[in-house]
Amino acid sequence: MPGRVCCCCAALRPRYKRLVDNIFPEDPKDGLVKADMEKLTFYAVSAPEKLDRIGAYLAERLTRDVVRHRYGYVLIAMEALDQLLMACHSQSIKPFVESFLHMVAKLLESGEPKLQVLGTNSFVKFANIEEDTPSYHRRYDFFVSRFSAMCHSCDPDPEIQNEIRIAGIRGIQGVVRKTVNDELRATIWEPQHMDKIVPSLLFNMQKIEDIDRIGPPSSPSAGVKEENPSVLAENCFRELLGRATYGNMNNAVRPVFAHLDHHRLWDPNEFAVSCFKIIMYSIQAQYSHHVIQEILGHLDVRKKDSPRVRAGIIQVLLEAVAIAAKGSIGPTVLEVFNTLLKHLRISVDFELSDKHSSAESVTLSTSSKENDERIVQNAIIQTIGFFGSNLPDYQRSEIMMFIMSKVPVLGTTSQSVDHSNLGELGTRRIQIMLLRSLLMVTSGYKATTISNALPPPFLDPLLSPSLMEDSELRQLVLEILHNLIDRHDNRAKLRGIRIIPDVSDLKIKRDKISRQDVSFMKKHGQQLYRHIYLGCKEEDNVQKNFELLFTSLALTTIELANEEVVIDLIRVAIALQDMAIINEDHLPMFNRCGIMALVAAYLNFLSQMIAVPAFCQHVTKVIEIRSVEAAYFLPETIFKDKCDLPTSLEKDEKDLFFLTNKIAESLGGSGYNVERLSVPYVPQVTDEDRLSRRKSIVEAVSLQVDILSGNATEDKVDNTEEITFEALKKAIESNGLEEQEKEKRRLVIEKFQKAPFEEIAAQCETKANLLHDRLAQILELTIRPPPSPSGTMTITAGHAHYHSVPVYEMKFPDLF
Repeated sequence: MPGRVCCCCAALRPRYKRLVDNIFPEDPKDGLVKADMEKLTFYAVSAPEKLDRIGAYLAERLTRDVVRHRYGYVLIAMEALDQLLMACHSQSIKPFVESFLHMVAKLLESGEPKLQVLGTNSFVKFANIEEDTPSYHRRYDFFVSRFSAMCHSCDPDPEIQNEIRIAGIRGIQGVVRKTVNDELRATIWEPQHMDKIVPSLLFNMQKIEDIDRIGPPSSPSAGVKEENPSVLAENCFRELLGRATYGNMNNAVRPVFAHLDHHRLWDPNEFAVSCFKIIMYSIQAQYSHHVIQEILGHLDVRKKDSPRVRAGIIQVLLEAVAIAAKGSIGPTVLEVFNTLLKHLRISVDFELSDKHSSAESVTLSTSSKENDERIVQNAIIQTIGFFGSNLPDYQRSEIMMFIMSKVPVLGTTSQSVDHSNLGELGTRRIQIMLLRSLLMVTSGYKATTISNALPPPFLDPLLSPSLMEDSELRQLVLEILHNLIDRHDNRAKLRGIRIIPDVSDLKIKRDKISRQDVSFMKKHGQQLYRHIYLGCKEEDNVQKNFELLFTSLALTTIELANEEVVIDLIRVAIALQDMAIINEDHLPMFNRCGIMALVAAYLNFLSQMIAVPAFCQHVTKVIEIRSVEAAYFLPETIFKDKCDLPTSLEKDEKDLFFLTNKIAESLGGSGYNVERLSVPYVPQVTDEDRLSRRKSIVEAVSLQVDILSGNATEDKVDNTEEITFEALKKAIESNGLEEQEKEKRRLVIEKFQKAPFEEIAAQCETKANLLHDRLAQILELTIRPPPSPSGTMTITAGHAHYHSVPVYEMKFPDLF
């Protein structure tokens, strides 16, 4: 027998060798001799100092048997080693472990699959043993490399291939468990190890049939776990990530990007999305921002790749953000938005360059590239919106202002994304996309007061695009306003412009208007009215624009209207009606009828909301007459696909219009202060008219002043003056004075349009009294004996009667 020696030689051999030889039977099919194994185990426990020699001798025998292909004895030797490992836990086990690992390495190096599986099983048993003291010199580099290679087995026999891959995955799992539990566990997280472990696991995970499995790891039965390498690899990957800490998180994630790049798994990206869902659910929540930073960094690296690859990475970012937003997001909030906005600009640049190239050479690939860029842009918008909508309210308001500051406006310089080279088309594209992302961010935002939702630094730039000559931009702005104003989810009930028979059926939810909201409307109400009024004047308005304008008026009534605001809204509605009738802006007939229908729908809604019977009767009467004589003034008719439009609007048909005196009479009887209804509404003038390329009142006034001043100076200046330093100085000074005068006129006009009527009346009355007193004082000081009977002035009972005063001696104070 190969394991036996003669009696004379046996007596001279050391005892531990005799005990080791005795455990091997004559026929390896009989297996380990259990009685002799118990003797060997007892000897090893009793004399632990002999463990290293026992291990060395077993290693010697195993090496010899492997070379001679006596695999039966190899199995017996490994079984004996496993039993000795499980039984001995002492300081002297360290040298024995070295012999054990050497034997395992020999098995793994062999080309026999059975021996590789046998070595792996022994290593896994060893990995589950908790050693009393850590080993500071032991390394597992060979085992990491070998187990990783086994994970990529390409054996022609599918069963053997599956068996070797399972062994490799279980070996990696054993290495991870052994090193993580060890005090020197940091060695396994080194990049050279992670670059082998992670791709090996991902390679096997690609075989998963159900790639949408996310969340906590499932617990399959033992049979399924052993037979399916993909399931085992996923569980091992989850375990690896779950043990990662702050310092080594990036080393575990970066190989994932390398694997996805190498195998081109970003397009399609189902497997990439599945991987990062597993990552986000497996790591500790406080480390989520590390993964997001890595995805952003990889997006920067691949910024010049094809649109579908970038879209795949952005979709992965969206999934990661969706999970991270529920926990700790960390300091990456602004970094996410900055990076995404940068790539939004890059995508627009690529799209425009493709269009320019297509203008020169028309190809089918160009249109497909443009469509792919649209996919990238939509993915970016969705990510921005989803990320922002999952933030807490205090962060969301900051992000809203951040996004709004990036919206480019033609003719201005701001903190927006650099759009100097984009042109009008590119700027419009970015405007639309940023507003769409802002719309998603504001979805579901519920501010306690409207001033928190619409602070002045946010309201002013938000309303600027609402005056642009682009119906889509105006629609987006109105929808954003609806998200912010609607705090009781009433917008869905108001969808679609129509004559509502009974508003009570809508079950509108509302609260009493707060003091903060009253203050907001006093300060910014005119600004909102102005943009609604001017938004109705656009020639490119379609049905959706009118529907959104109606919703804006209705939501303002529900959320922000007290008696004063109700009067202002009625003034705006009557002004819109007058605009459609008079038609100074030469609007198409469809727009004029649409405005009339908008006014009818809103006044019908408003009259029922304030519940004034006389007002309701007047509105209902006008609507009934219109339904018979002018149905095109009602939304149900004008917004049909085929509607017969009138050739003209007759101003004398009073029965078809809502009359100010009738409304004032009905509201006055119910206690409303209707004095301001007699004052026609005129929108306030701001610099936004210049941005929207409109001719504003200020421009008209300035034009008149320029014409008058030009006519006045034509007769005086006939010859060309000599250009000198003094002449230039005077010209600059005169220009400065002109600018001051223009600014002064603008402030006066704005004051009379924006300030409440009562405030203007009180101020005018005060100034009139002041002027009266000053006149009396001046007249008393300047009256002299008249040189001729050209007239005199006397003052009686506080009133001035003209008789005589040299006019050149009287000085009047500035009214403003």
